[in-house]
Amino acid sequence: QVQLVESGGGLVQAGGSLRLSCAASGRTLTIHAIGWFRQAPGKEREFVASIRWYSGIIYYADSVKGRFTISRDNAKNTGTLQMSSLKPEDTALYYCATASVWGPTTSSRDFDSWGQGTQVTVST
Repeated sequence: QVQLVESGGGLVQAGGSLRLSCAASGRTLTIHAIGWFRQAPGKEREFVASIRWYSGIIYYADSVKGRFTISRDNAKNTGTLQMSSLKPEDTALYYCATASVWGPTTSSRDFDSWGQGTQVTVST
């Protein structure tokens, strides 16, 4: 099992930036990919971005392409989501997740360890 702790959420004005971090501990050698998801009130959890732990292959949701950047530091067992040009519709609880099984990494069902989430609120 991998334990995940997110940090870096907060309140920001539209057009601003935030940087989310995710610290992984436990069975980190089993990590195949790390991803970010978000869930707004009344909506389903949605994929934001993911990065393969060793190859560095990256996937983004269309809604965040060109604005968000995902990265990871294998040595420090951390993942980061740099968010720029934020919009009110980006407001959500953001979750970090890791996948230990090889396969697609663009759906929540592909991930088996989850953090508690960090709130991002974008004001107009």
